[in-house]
This record gives sequence, structure tokens and C-alpha cells, in this order.
Amino acid sequence: MWTRILSVLQRAADAAGHLDWATHHVDGTVVRAHQHAAGAQGGQAHEALGRSRGGFSTKVHLRAEGGGKPLAFAVSGGERHESRYVQALLDAGSVRRSARGRPRRRPDRLVGDRGYSYPTVRLLARRHIGAVIPHRRDQHPDDRRHAVFDHVAYRERNRVERLVNRLKQYRRVATRYDKRAVHYLAMVTLAALLMWL
Repeated sequence: MWTRILSVLQRAADAAGHLDWATHHVDGTVVRAHQHAAGAQGGQAHEALGRSRGGFSTKVHLRAEGGGKPLAFAVSGGERHESRYVQALLDAGSVRRSARGRPRRRPDRLVGDRGYSYPTVRLLARRHIGAVIPHRRDQHPDDRRHAVFDHVAYRERNRVERLVNRLKQYRRVATRYDKRAVHYLAMVTLAALLMWL
């Protein structure tokens, strides 16, 4: 139910021209899981719980539109890497248009930090999406395919970090108390919905 309401709000914002498709930002944040989150039937892996350096945790993967509002999100175990969820975020962030046609899901550019600097993410060009992702030290930036890097667009990446801070103002998002991943995802969706109102 919350996802339907969120999609209606996003569609209304897109129709009014308030949804920025030029540049989207991706990031992930680790959320500590309370001890009461453990013990769901089916195991931790099915309920997006895992062990990271910070302990028992869940990772929330976010995609923000250019204005800094949440467009799509996913949850995983705390040890999972952000780069594995870019495809899921791009597929989930579709907004139906008021006119006829397919829902819009592709931004012009996708901005991410060095954690997204993997060949699988850099293949966004096949989907006609520009990648604004800095290189890791173990990569060769002098490669001709990655010669252009937009520093101005990368400076705007703080919008998704500010979005993470706004989401973590809600106690049920900042600490996971829910055993089931769908219940925790509903809390994240509800917090995102309040940002679109």
C-alpha cells in the first residue's frame, strides 16, 4: 500500500516538473539491527540481515533524484556491497507518466562514490546512462573510456548523503527492530513518503 502511495506522489511530482531526471545519486548506508531483529524463520540471509564491521546490521541502498528526494531503495545484509544493487535501484525507480508510453526509469547521469567503481556499474553506457563515478586507486584512470569526469556533478553527491541523514531521523529507520525485511522496508517507504508530501 505504501509503495502505491509513493508511486502516485512521484508521478504527480513528475507531471508538475518537480522530479529531476538529469542527475540521480546512489549510495548505501549501514543500519544497526537491534537484538530483537534476530530469529526470524528462514534465516538472516532471507531477511536482509548480516554481519558487517559494525556488527549485526542491514544495509539500505538508495537512489535519489536530482533534488535529493528518494526515488528507489532496497535492503540487504550489512555485509553486501553497494555495487550489486545498482541494477535493482535502476529497475525499481520507474515513474509512470501521465501521458501514454512506458514509465520513465533512466536518468541522464548516475553519480556514485568510489564504492561503485566496478566494471558492472560502469556498463551503464549500454543503457544510455552517463556514470559519474571516480576511479579507485587500483584502477587506471588514463584509460580512454574513462577520461571524462564531471567534478561539478560529483560535488552534488552530498544530496544523497543528506537524504540518508534525513531518513535516519526516524528511529525505526535508524535502528532496525523488525524481524522481517518487508516490515523494515515498509518503514523506510513510509519515511520516504513523508519526504514527498
